[in-house]
Amino acid sequence: MATIETRDKTRLNVKIWGEGPPVVLIHGWPLDGGSWDPVALALAEGGFRAIAYDRRGFGRSDQPWYGYNYDTFADDLADVIAATGAHGAALVGFSMGGGEIARYLSRHGAGGVSRVALVSSVVPYMAQTPDNPHGVPANTFSEIAEGLRYDRPHFLRGFFNQFFGQGFIMRPVSSEQIDLAWQTAMQAGLHPTLAAARAFATTDFRPDLAAFTVPTLVIHGTADQTVPIDATGREVARRVPHARLVEYEGAAHGIFASHTERLISDLLTFLGGDDDTYSDSAESPIRQAMIDEATRETIVSPGFI
Repeated sequence: MATIETRDKTRLNVKIWGEGPPVVLIHGWPLDGGSWDPVALALAEGGFRAIAYDRRGFGRSDQPWYGYNYDTFADDLADVIAATGAHGAALVGFSMGGGEIARYLSRHGAGGVSRVALVSSVVPYMAQTPDNPHGVPANTFSEIAEGLRYDRPHFLRGFFNQFFGQGFIMRPVSSEQIDLAWQTAMQAGLHPTLAAARAFATTDFRPDLAAFTVPTLVIHGTADQTVPIDATGREVARRVPHARLVEYEGAAHGIFASHTERLISDLLTFLGGDDDTYSDSAESPIRQAMIDEATRETIVSPGFI
């Protein structure tokens, strides 16, 4: 592990595994870079250099009072890329980590990025508004904040059940996986946890979508109740013509744990593909997977893990 210092002197914990083309993995809320471990290991074994870091306020990174907004998060990503020499990297963002990618591309440009993948991502906009009817109602975010302030350990235990789609019958992950997520989340500061939730709940990334000029893969579960697919994954595919949408039928939010092998396979295929495969030509799979107002033609990966 290594520690890098951002432009505002915040120290971020960074893990670098493997050698080869760089892939930067950006974690979701309220976890840390370790949530990517199985994917990072597979990437390293597959000939890539996997770089996973803990967002400010989370994991082993500093917990400053300031900087929990997407402009700063994007600058932190830029500093990680610079410090690790990851020019030309592929960027993979889970959940709120997709927001870092969107704001990075619009704020710093796509010149040093080879391709991007959004996994269960909050992009382009989480909040329910008249022009975003499939978003999450504002009172849901208020309830999250209240639950965290009142009894964070109890709230997060229930939150992770929904996060992984855990129920009386459906058990996509082990109880130990939920325990691990809970323990990881409790390492974050309460202030960063609240402030980061406010950031992903209120930031509108729709203006940032024009900056998605590189090959783009979108992976999302159709049963995601934490980040609804209609407001996010399907909307990105509708607005970014060259984006390829892969839907995991019946999957909840935390597919990095519930569908690990499938996710690894899809990412390795995408990362190892040539740019022509994801071009904007009429014959490309991306063009075939475009979603517009009239028709929806979605690529669905077969099987469950």
